Amino acid sequence: MSGILSGNLLFGSPPKKLKRQGFDSFKNLPDPRYSFTLSASAFFHNSLFLRLFVKSKTKDMKQSLQVALLILIMLGLTNCQKAKTDIYYQKKYVKEIKEARKEAAFFMGRNFIPGGSVAICLNGELIYSEGVGYASTDLEVPATRKTKFRIGDLSELYTNAVYQKLLEDGVLNEDSAIQKYYPQFPEKEGVITPKLLAYEVAGIKTPEADDRHRHGTNIGLEKAIERFKDDPLVIKPGTYQLPSIYNYNLLGLVMEKASNKNFPKLLSEYLTDTLKLENTVVDNPMTTIKNRSDFFELNLISQVVNSVFYDLRQNASSEGILSNAEDLAKFGNAMLHSEYFSKVREKTFQKITIADNVEATMANGWVIFNDRDGRVVYGRQGTVPGGGGSLIMYPEYDLVIAFTCNVTASVNDTPVFTMAAPFLPKPAQETEETEQKK
Repeated sequence: MSGILSGNLLFGSPPKKLKRQGFDSFKNLPDPRYSFTLSASAFFHNSLFLRLFVKSKTKDMKQSLQVALLILIMLGLTNCQKAKTDIYYQKKYVKEIKEARKEAAFFMGRNFIPGGSVAICLNGELIYSEGVGYASTDLEVPATRKTKFRIGDLSELYTNAVYQKLLEDGVLNEDSAIQKYYPQFPEKEGVITPKLLAYEVAGIKTPEADDRHRHGTNIGLEKAIERFKDDPLVIKPGTYQLPSIYNYNLLGLVMEKASNKNFPKLLSEYLTDTLKLENTVVDNPMTTIKNRSDFFELNLISQVVNSVFYDLRQNASSEGILSNAEDLAKFGNAMLHSEYFSKVREKTFQKITIADNVEATMANGWVIFNDRDGRVVYGRQGTVPGGGGSLIMYPEYDLVIAFTCNVTASVNDTPVFTMAAPFLPKPAQETEETEQKK
């Protein structure tokens, strides 16, 4: 599952002037950009730090030192003062938050990502949210809880939530042929319905590498559909799950046609306004969007460079939404608890059966599986040039973990599972071994 749920997140490089401080209280978490503690000084002797320090003698000395200092700072989670950064946390969970934060710090430090955000909901409420690093490295603008990041395929979760509400309101029929709403789409070898698009079993091809992020501006969903609407299906609808941004691009267009409203309007009317997701919008590079992060990529030697310009409105409903960890966590929490989703909750997470009586892995944009300890997980990873993130939920334990970042996310790793560990009961075998050692 790591290939589907993975992503990158990194607390950004610390500013040039750092204050070294020691405190007597454990009451507050530190600001990772502006302070580190005396107790953290022992980390200088850690072999990881030494390796980074020795490596810093090369041309990349400044970058290596920044990463080493970053890890040092993020491990100094004791003897702390009131944070100067935009951080929210509940004191009763401070021990678990420290552990989760430490896991995120190691992951972020080794991936050279300028900035990101992390958030956790537990037992139906937000217990931790923080923006860390830089939203803009050139201007040294810090990332905050309100910074907006590209979230890639996580956009499909938002789109599907709107889709479910349109079904509930009778605006759409999930079993009707999409030509009912968009007659210009050619007939195919099988009938394509909104439901098949939502489950990504419509048989539509995946985009070629050059086609997924084409250059160009002011390209809407309908114009972008022309890239594949005349192509034959790669497989009969309903027989195989083939994730493709084309599924949700077409679904977004069908939603627009059925409602006579554009996708940004649908997103705000059916989701962000109702749930008060104040930092979730469709990206538009032609306008100023408050608190929007800059976008970065890593070159072949892991140096941070500016991402190539893309106008993602052409993929608005599949990967073109800006958001952050706090909004994603609140959204996940709402999917588990909010009365607003009470009529669609069970249906959203219901899997379907495809060819050979095989149960599909994904349901309405969500990847549903059991972790190595048998716990049910709902989740999704997103990656797009200049950003990405992950969202996982443990419904049995009422736990939601989210993160976002402003560099092209990895598809092979994510910190959200290790961040979740402090909030989950230890497996029985591990508990028994611990007791025996005592």
